[in-house]
Amino acid sequence: MPMRIRRSRCCLLLIYFTVGFLTAALCMLFFRPSSGITLNRISKSLFSTMTQEATARRPVIVVGSGLAGLSAAHEALKAGAPVRMLDRAPKPGGNSIKASSGINGAGTRFQRDLGITKDDSFYADTVRSAGTRFTGKSPPGINRETLVEMLTSQSESAVNWLADELKVDLSVVAQLGGHSVARTHRGGGKLPPGAAIVSALLEDLKAHTDFILENSAEVDELLAEDGGAVTGVRYRASDGQTHKLEGPVVFAAGGFAGDAHGLLSKYRPELAGMPSTNEERPASHGLLSALGAAFVDMDSVQIHPTGFVDPMAPDAPYKFLAAEALRGEGGILLNSNGERFINELETRDVVSAAIMALPHAEQGKTKEWDIMLLLDPGTCDATKSHMDFYLWKGLVQKKKVKDLAPEVIATVDKYATMVANHDEDTLGRKAFGHWRLPPGEANRDEEVCVGTVTPVVHFTMGGVAFDTQTRVLRSKDDGGLTPIPGLWAAGEITGGIHGANRLGGSSLLECAVFGRIAGAEAAKSVVNV
Repeated sequence: MPMRIRRSRCCLLLIYFTVGFLTAALCMLFFRPSSGITLNRISKSLFSTMTQEATARRPVIVVGSGLAGLSAAHEALKAGAPVRMLDRAPKPGGNSIKASSGINGAGTRFQRDLGITKDDSFYADTVRSAGTRFTGKSPPGINRETLVEMLTSQSESAVNWLADELKVDLSVVAQLGGHSVARTHRGGGKLPPGAAIVSALLEDLKAHTDFILENSAEVDELLAEDGGAVTGVRYRASDGQTHKLEGPVVFAAGGFAGDAHGLLSKYRPELAGMPSTNEERPASHGLLSALGAAFVDMDSVQIHPTGFVDPMAPDAPYKFLAAEALRGEGGILLNSNGERFINELETRDVVSAAIMALPHAEQGKTKEWDIMLLLDPGTCDATKSHMDFYLWKGLVQKKKVKDLAPEVIATVDKYATMVANHDEDTLGRKAFGHWRLPPGEANRDEEVCVGTVTPVVHFTMGGVAFDTQTRVLRSKDDGGLTPIPGLWAAGEITGGIHGANRLGGSSLLECAVFGRIAGAEAAKSVVNV
C-alpha cells in the first residue's frame, strides 16, 4: 500500500511539472517583447475566433421541403453550413413529390442517346409559352430574360446533378406540349420522377449530421431587425410550442393554388368551383408581405387541361393529375362526340382553353368537363409506371377497341391511319410518341387505356419578386426594387419566370436550378468562403 501511494504522488508531481513547463513555454513564446504580440491582441484574436465559430453554428433555415427547399439544403450543406428545414406538412416532399411528367433538360446525354444531337430551342419555347407577360413591359427590377436564360442554360447541369451525384434515373425522355423536341426527363422505374428525385435527396440529406428536418412546424413570422434584414423565423412545433430560430432564411413554401378562399379568390375569382390538384391550405405569401416584399404576375394561374375524374367520386374538388407525359407519349383527347378537337401537344393554356370552350357540367359544387383521354397499347407501355397507379386507383380502365362507342372507334381508326401513313395532322400535331395501334379490323381485339379528364387549377406562375441571386426583393420609394438582406426564395413561391403559362417539366427544373443557387447564397452568410 505505501508503495502505491508513493507512485501516485510521483505521477501527480510529474503531471504538475509538465503543465507548469508548458504554461511557462507558452508565456515566453507569446509575451516576450520581441514578438510584438500583446495580451490585448491575443484576446482580440481569441474573441474573433469564438465569434466566427458562433456564426458558423447558425443554420441556414429552409422553409419548405419540396424540391426547391431540398436543393437549397443540399447546396448549403455542401458549402459547410448546418441546415434546419421546417415544413408545416406532416410529411416532406411538398407538391414536388407528386410531379409526374419529369424535369426538363436541354443538351443532355439522354437526349443524345435518342438521336437529339442539338437542342437550342428551350429558351425560345419558354418565351413563347410565357406569352404577353414576357413580351410586354415588365415591372421595374424584374429581369425576365436573365431568369429564363438561367433556367434553360443550367438545365443540363441540373439533370446531370440529379443523375450523377444523386443517382436518379432520368434516362427516359419525352416531348411534352409546347416543346420543340423531347427534353422532359423521367426514369424507367416504378417511382414517378418527382417521388424519385425527392426520395434521393432526402436520403442524401438525412445522412448529414448537420441536417435537421422538422415536419408539422408552422412558420408564422419572419424575424427582422429594425432596418429590415431578416434574422430568423418564429414557428410553432407539432406539440404546440412556439420557438425562435436565428439564421438566414431560404423561403420555399410553394404557391397559392390550394388557397381557394384566399389569394386564389382574390386574384382569380372566376376560378371558383374549379377542381384542383392542390390540397386546400392557406398560402404563406403573407409572411413575405409583412416585410414589404414585392410580388409579380399574381393573376397568372395555370389551368392544367387534364385532371382525372374519379368515377367513384366525380364531384371531388381534389383531382389526381393525368400526367402530361400521357399525351406526350401518344395519348389523344376526345370530346363528348368522340372526336379529337385540339392538338394535344399545344401548351397547357391552349389545350385548357379548347376544353373549356366546350359545354361543361356541374358536379355538385364542382365545375367539370367530360373529356376522354385514350392511350393505345404502345402509349400504355411507354407510361407503364403511371398506368399501373392510375389503374390501381380506378382512374383508368382497359377496354378492347371493339367495345368502344362507334364514333370513338372511327376516330381511333382515323388517327391510327394518319400515324401509320405519316400523314399531316389537320390539328397540327407533329409528334406521336409511342402510338403503334394499327387502323381497321386489325385493332378490334387490342386493349386501350381510357379515362375521363377535366381542366384543374394546378400551378401559380405569380409570386414574390426575386433576383438572379434568388434574393427576395422589396419596393423602394422610387419605384424600383431592392434585396431584403437575409432572405432568399426559390420554387413556386417566386414569380417572373414563367409568365402567363409554364411549360410541363419546368417546375422541377425551376426548383433545382434556383433552389441550389439560394442554398449556396444563403450559406455565404454563415460560412467563411
